[in-house]
Amino acid sequence: MTSKDRFSIIPISSLFFAIAFLAVGYGMILTFIGVYLKESDSSNIAIGVINAAFFLGAIGASIFSQKIIATVGHIRSFATFASVMIIGFLGHSLYFNEIFWAVLRLLSGFAYYGLLIILESWLNEKSTESHRGKILAVYTIIFYLATAIGQLILNIGEKESHIFFIMGSILVLFSIVFISMTKIKEPILQPFERYSLPKIFNIAPLALASSFIGGFFVGGFFTMIPVYIVENFNSIEIVSIFMTVALIGGLISQWPIGMLSDRLGRRKVIAYSSFFIAFVSVCFILAPYHESLFYLFGALLGFGIFCLYPLAVARANDIVDENKNILEISRTLLFAYGLGSFASPLIIGLGSYFFDHFIFLSFLILSLFLGFYSLSSERVADEDMSVFVNMPSVAGAEFPHLDPRQDNL
Repeated sequence: MTSKDRFSIIPISSLFFAIAFLAVGYGMILTFIGVYLKESDSSNIAIGVINAAFFLGAIGASIFSQKIIATVGHIRSFATFASVMIIGFLGHSLYFNEIFWAVLRLLSGFAYYGLLIILESWLNEKSTESHRGKILAVYTIIFYLATAIGQLILNIGEKESHIFFIMGSILVLFSIVFISMTKIKEPILQPFERYSLPKIFNIAPLALASSFIGGFFVGGFFTMIPVYIVENFNSIEIVSIFMTVALIGGLISQWPIGMLSDRLGRRKVIAYSSFFIAFVSVCFILAPYHESLFYLFGALLGFGIFCLYPLAVARANDIVDENKNILEISRTLLFAYGLGSFASPLIIGLGSYFFDHFIFLSFLILSLFLGFYSLSSERVADEDMSVFVNMPSVAGAEFPHLDPRQDNL
């Protein structure tokens, strides 16, 4: 690494440490909530509603949090959102009531995605055109690995619920320490832009569909698959290992899928990925439940579902021209991804009331639809294709600014 490379990374290391601690706490609590609710005999419908509230808060953050940040500044906003998130975590350990927990999840989702907006806008401010891709790659790797570590923490120590909520709060507090001590100049956030799903559908229908369905898969993965595992294995250890190997599979998939899509085109790779997810979903439904086999399917599932959103953004970049606002399109795709994450626990929670394997049945139906829809879409000429960019599984509203492809527009 040259001195120029070190100069681009070292001054923003505090941001990466903050991202890491947040992702560990986020991953641990988001998984544990479903496990705890299932062990407390809550219905899958109630679990779905409570988990959906988290993503409803995320949607709210993408619309309203930027005004708060622009008004009081990044550091104060970070401390505020982190405090709200900690209040949400600790509130879970004080009193168990499904409505109360849904409110806490709503606040936590708003706060967490507000924190992501702060961190991403800071990273974008400190990114140069030559280093933006490297910074985004580091962000992606840290996020996946830290979230995976959060899953492993579920196996550490006592199993009482308050332990995990306290640990999650401590992790968020660590992120405040790094941000409070930073000397990085605060950037200026751009005004909020309206999202137009119909407009983007007319421009990039396959990208929009892939974003929504990719969000559905990832939202279901984090919120309802832990519930499914508890129902079938009654083991938080299996939940922990399964989620970890799936996240590692998702991280590994970014590079080979990216290279393959640069060669074959997004349309074909979205279709192949979708049919692959359909195959894995059938395996979950039909295969005998041996732990080792279950972990293998988990890694394969993560390999498939976590690449759909990056493929969707790459597809959108392939087909837009200089007269289109790619930032607006990218933000709308991210919004659609959030809508899919929000809808997923609601639909899966309701459907699993009627069919035990509904989560994978829904994955099967949506992946088959996306696969055939992708094959029926228009092909993009090789000379018009952009370059695939690796992305984290969760992102805030400022994330499109980090995409190095924006520098070419």
